[in-house]
Amino acid sequence: QVQLVESGGGLVQPGGSLRLSCAASRSIFSFNAMYWYRQCPGKEREFVAAISDIGSTNYVDSVKGRFTISRDTAKNTVYLQMNSLKPEDTAVYYCKAGITDRYWGQGTQVTVSS
Repeated sequence: QVQLVESGGGLVQPGGSLRLSCAASRSIFSFNAMYWYRQCPGKEREFVAAISDIGSTNYVDSVKGRFTISRDTAKNTVYLQMNSLKPEDTAVYYCKAGITDRYWGQGTQVTVSS
C-alpha cells in the first residue's frame, strides 16, 4: 500500500506558474514510474507527465516546454512545475504511482483565470 498526497494547487492568472507536489508514504523507487494526470469537468482523466525509475520523462504534447516533472527521492516526493499556464490547464490534478490504476492521490485543483 502507498498513500499519495498532492498539494500546491490554487488560483493563478494566465501566464503564471504553480508547483504541484505529490508526497508518497513509501519509496517511489518501488514503482516503475510516477505520473501526473488531470481531469476537467465533464471530461475523462488525461495523462500529463511521467517520470520513470531511471529518471526519464514524458509529457503530453499540450504541456511540452511549459511543464516539468521532477522528483526528490530522499523526500519520496514528485513535483510538477507548471509555467506559462493557460485557462485550458484548469483541472483537478492527480498523482499516480505505478503503471496500474491502483494508487491515486486525492487530487488538487488548479484554476487558471483572470
